[in-house]
Parts: sequence; structure tokens; C-alpha cells
Amino acid sequence: MNIHEYQAKQVLKSYGAPIAAGAPVTSADEIEAAVKSLPGPVWVVKSQIHAGGRGKGKFKELGPDAKGGVRVSFSADEAIANAKEMFGNTLVTKQTGPAGKQVNRLYIEDGADIARELYLSILIDRTVGRPAFVVSTEGGMDIETVAHDTPEKIVTLAVDPATGMTEADAAKLCAALKLEGDAKTDGMALFPALYQAFTEKDMSLLEINPLIVMKDGHVRVLDAKVSFDNNALFRHSDIQELRDITEEDAKEIEASKYDLSYVALDGNIGCMVNGAGLAMSTMDIIKLYGEEPANFLDVGGGASKEKVTAAFKIITADPNVKGILVNIFGGIMRCDTIAEGVVAAVKEVGLKVPLVVRLEGTNVDLGKKIINESGLNVISADDLDDAAQKIVKAIKG
Repeated sequence: MNIHEYQAKQVLKSYGAPIAAGAPVTSADEIEAAVKSLPGPVWVVKSQIHAGGRGKGKFKELGPDAKGGVRVSFSADEAIANAKEMFGNTLVTKQTGPAGKQVNRLYIEDGADIARELYLSILIDRTVGRPAFVVSTEGGMDIETVAHDTPEKIVTLAVDPATGMTEADAAKLCAALKLEGDAKTDGMALFPALYQAFTEKDMSLLEINPLIVMKDGHVRVLDAKVSFDNNALFRHSDIQELRDITEEDAKEIEASKYDLSYVALDGNIGCMVNGAGLAMSTMDIIKLYGEEPANFLDVGGGASKEKVTAAFKIITADPNVKGILVNIFGGIMRCDTIAEGVVAAVKEVGLKVPLVVRLEGTNVDLGKKIINESGLNVISADDLDDAAQKIVKAIKG
């Protein structure tokens, strides 16, 4: 689960991280009061969407010459004008895709005298099975270019979860970021606090870009992006309350109600598969034969008929879907359960696109019998390769 920047900063502030004063805005009526609650002389108006690249983004409605989604303002009037222009419009960044995201929230923040911009993130390094800090002295909007062109400027430090963040670990990060004096003192306190926040709140990503050293020598969290492990949210009711479903795909929201692993994609072939690995393979082979998957959907090993029916409805609700591929290898998941779910869903919502079904494993003969006797216009497939070829052929007519 993702949260907005201003929410992430409040979480980090509760652990002692230094952040600037700021005011969130959730309606246009709040803009003027939010600006006037801050002393100035510099105000930064930030679009709050679940996507990166906001500063370099462009608003669809404002034309190519308009400013981006993060604007520095040097008077209260300018800040108010910027906020009013941004609120409610659609911001397109590299991460939103061409459709963009409507800006329904803003964060208006005190400006900062920046001496240096640094990069810091914490994530799970699966190569060593530990949380790891990733830091660089080259923070800011071009960190992706730094990672690509000069990877030697990025330093990774794994933390032993048995000992937690040690003073020696913090000192290594200070050295990697070339922090001295007050900045080093701040860093020695900040890095363990961030690690504590990451582990206690079950974060999957904590990214601060940039972490700045100000002209007075102290450090500050200037931007923050935080994602949480969905599987651990039951432990954090306070974090669940931060969820903004307006930032999420409606189909993904519906899938979460049935505990389905669903991610919407940009293609035209809907996929229903059991098992994440098989789902990835299914998506890959669709691409191999020249088309694009419309979703990742793993119904899991113990799906019920109701769960399968819900999954099928979610797939068919996507107007981009021109064909559906059901690919089930029944181990724990029984093929007859999948077949019953598919038949029930088709009878309820109808079938307006080609459907290819490949079943193999537990109760496969019974599953195929249910499909064959359903009266549905279903194309059977013998294996995954056969299924992929048939669905691609079917949507091409």
C-alpha cells in the first residue's frame, strides 16, 4: 500500500525525522488558509499523487509550457495561485502513463536553503535476505540517470536484523554521504530512526529523495515515499487509515476485497492463473506471441467458486480486454472449482470476447467436463504454448 508524501512525512516525524512545517490541502477551499498558516518567505506547492517524477511532470489541461507538479513560490499570492492552478487538474509523469492522475490533494510546505541534495532509501535486499540502505551523494530528480550512468556513486549497506542498526552502520552511511559536523550528528540519529520506522511499520520501501543538507549544516527530509507490505497491514490500523483509494485502480480495489492478487496492466488479454510464477510465465508467453497482458491475476491455491467468479468479473470489467486466457495447473487448486467459477461468472456477466481455457492437474477431467457441458463458446487448449497461440489468434479474428 502506498501513501502520500505528507502522510509519509508525518509517519517519519513520529520517529524523530526532521521535516519542514507543512499543510495538506484536500479541497480548493483550504488553499488560502494552508498558505497563510506558513510563515514564508518561500512556499513549496506539491502535487500529492501516487507517482514519482512530479517535478518534471506536465498538466494535461495547462499546456506544455506550464510549470510542473512541484512549484517553488516566493510570495503567499504566488503560492495560492500555483495551488489553485494545480488542484483538480491531471498531472502526467513518467510513472503515471499518458492518462496521468488527477491532483486531488496538495501539500504546501516551508521552503529550505539547500546546500546539498542526497539520496537515501531502505528496502529488502533479497540477494542477502536483509533490509538494506541504498544511498548516494547525487540525490534529486535525476537519480535514475545516476544509477544508470554512474552506478559507482550508489552505495548499498545491508543491516543485520539480528543486531539491528548499529552505530557502526550509521557511521558508514555518514561516510558514504560525506556528512560532517552537524550533518553527521543529525545522520547518526536519523539513520537508526529510519530503520526503526521501516521495520516497526512493515514498510516495503522507504525512499527519501532528496535528503538535504541545508546551509545551516543540518539535514532535513525534503521528500518521502513510503510503501507498506499489504500482508502486514492487519497489524497497523493507523496505517490502514491513510489509504487513499482514489489513487488506486478500481479493479484492484475490488480484487482486494476477495484477497485476489491483481495488478492492472495496459494490454488486451485478460489472464486468470493460479500461482505467481505461472502467472508471470503466462504473461511472458502472451508477449512472445505478439500481444500484451491486460493484468496479473493470481487466484491462489485455495480459491473458492465465489473467488473465481469475482476474478472473472474483474477481468471482464476492463474495457481494454479483447480476449481471456484461463491457465490453471491444479495442485491444491482443483480444476473443477475453477471451471464452476468460470461458468457461473459467464452466465452472470455474459461473454463478449474469446475465452481460452487450459486446465491441468487435480480433477482436470471433471473440470473439462463442466466446461464442455456448459454450452459456453470456450476454446480448449492442451498446454500453455497452445493456449497462448489460440488466444492471440482468436483476438486477431
